[in-house]
Amino acid sequence: MHQLWLGNLYSWAGNYRQVNISKGNFGFAVARVIPEMMQTFEFKQLAKYTPCQFEDHGDVANALAEVHVELMLIHPFREGNGRLGRLLATLMALQAGLPPLDFSEMAGHLKEDYFAAVRAGLDQNYQPMKKMFDIVIKETLWQHG
Repeated sequence: MHQLWLGNLYSWAGNYRQVNISKGNFGFAVARVIPEMMQTFEFKQLAKYTPCQFEDHGDVANALAEVHVELMLIHPFREGNGRLGRLLATLMALQAGLPPLDFSEMAGHLKEDYFAAVRAGLDQNYQPMKKMFDIVIKETLWQHG
């Protein structure tokens, strides 16, 4: 997905990063373990939650939360990880019969809560991110009447 989406912009699109990166004082996965972590992500989270065909919105939020947090903690690419995570969440939501997700709350006044929810995932605590996706789903459905 990353290569298809950003391949026209970046020659390295779709290739895992080779450098360690951080945001503020938060370090993402060490570059040398990204291939192994992505393989685990594929077999653990993606295989479990895609296609995302849950009917209950709480179950959808749960699936989106775990997939999103794990991908963000790995942060496999130099650029575009957050946008890719939102794109993946939107595709999963579409699989579940929801309209395209509105992330304005998450990117707006809940941005710090979002970062805290990602950090909570270090302990496999996905509940803070589930709450974020509950808000995103509720806002999306409200806008689509």
